[in-house]
Amino acid sequence: MKSGSATFGTQPIPQLLIKQAVPAAVGILVMSLNVLIDTIFVGQWIGANAIAAINVVLPVSFFIAALGMAIGLGGGSIISRALGKDNLAKATKTFGNQIVLNFSLTISFALVGLLFMDSIIPAFGGKGALFEPAKIYYTIVLYGVPILGFCMMGNNVIRAVGKPKYAMYAMMLPSISNLILDYLLIYIFDFGMYGAAWATTLSYGVCGIYILYFFTSKNAELKPLLSDFKIEWSITKEIGALGSVTLARQAVVSISVLLVNNLLYRLDGESAVAVYAIISRLLMFSLFPILGITQGFIPIAGYNYGAKNKKRVEQVIRTAVLYSSGLATLVFMMIYAFSNSIGTIFTSEPLVLQKTPAAIRWVFAATPIVGIQLIGAAYYQAIGKALPALLLTLTRQGFFFIPLLYILPGFLGIDGVWIAFPIAELLAAIVTGGFLIYELKKYLNS
Repeated sequence: MKSGSATFGTQPIPQLLIKQAVPAAVGILVMSLNVLIDTIFVGQWIGANAIAAINVVLPVSFFIAALGMAIGLGGGSIISRALGKDNLAKATKTFGNQIVLNFSLTISFALVGLLFMDSIIPAFGGKGALFEPAKIYYTIVLYGVPILGFCMMGNNVIRAVGKPKYAMYAMMLPSISNLILDYLLIYIFDFGMYGAAWATTLSYGVCGIYILYFFTSKNAELKPLLSDFKIEWSITKEIGALGSVTLARQAVVSISVLLVNNLLYRLDGESAVAVYAIISRLLMFSLFPILGITQGFIPIAGYNYGAKNKKRVEQVIRTAVLYSSGLATLVFMMIYAFSNSIGTIFTSEPLVLQKTPAAIRWVFAATPIVGIQLIGAAYYQAIGKALPALLLTLTRQGFFFIPLLYILPGFLGIDGVWIAFPIAELLAAIVTGGFLIYELKKYLNS
């Protein structure tokens, strides 16, 4: 039987990229819709402060869960290249090591997060009226974060072995179950923040069960033996190096959210934090097609790099940048067309609605070029070059956005916070584009 990963080296690149990207995009869309609708439910049924409280908590829970994503993407890159070299044993060993690393790290960090939550929550902007609802949500969600880490890890491995539809299902099932549980626990049983938190945590369990089912089914390409769960230093070192790219990205995102929440709270109070929470959800939702292309791109680039098929590597880069830029431009046009009415979907509070449109327009101003930075950083990760992947991943949030947060608000007030987003995006795209062109020329001439 022909494995799913073998098609990475044979199918036409445009067709293959679409085949990989569409399920990934649909999965991200459903997951993003879940977060979006969850925010709408919380905002309409609990209140704007509840939206802000959840936004305070998410960076912490997502950072711990990002350990699983980092292990999944780092190991997925190894698996894709190993399968490109027809080395199934290394791919399977890598998967076994990923499982051990995921649960060891996510459980440890979740315990630390629960132990120090009274200090962590205020540090991330959960102050004043936001502290109590944030603490309720934080405590319950962290119980399920190790399972979320396993889901994120497993999802990336499923894509690495050429099963994008199953990866899509793994993202859709918990999203759908979360919305159903939201309706029951928040609206029907009126459990408030407790209901929102338990709906989220239980949905992680649904995803975990599905991932476990996939890898224990008879058609699974990777079937680790007990010996594969024994940590092998060379593999874990490479997983760590490549996974650190994803982890660093999420760490910087978490730090950015911490800084923005605290800065907005200081400049304009709870309402500004609520505006940022709405924009954060909108960013997750609206960029789903570009993120889908990035996710679909990684295993194709990694497999063909491992197989030393230079023409296909070049073609998938060019195709991914073209597709992502076109879709990002469409997203930009849609956001601008409806910027005045987007806030009304989430809340009816006049102060939040007044501030949201201008903030949205600034934050999304550089959307058409976002694909350049995403594809450029993803390429280095796909081919196993951890350091440039890490540096390029950090350009937007770390090297540009955070410094701009310290500079612009001093001159422009709260507008400086929103203007920092597109300037950082532009600078990151210029740097990443230059590195990608240089690396591709060097690779093709080698």
